[in-house]
Amino acid sequence: MFMSWILSKIRAYFRYRETVRELSQLSDRELEDLGISRYDIDRIAKTHAAV
Repeated sequence: MFMSWILSKIRAYFRYRETVRELSQLSDRELEDLGISRYDIDRIAKTHAAV
């Protein structure tokens, strides 16, 4: 039980890092087209990782 909790947290962290990486690679124009500012990347990544 504890081990599965730890693994889920590790997977969430990797999802968070991947989302940050992918969004950070987009240009400001591409982010604007998506309705995202650079300031929002961290919040969006945390929300995505929690799913």
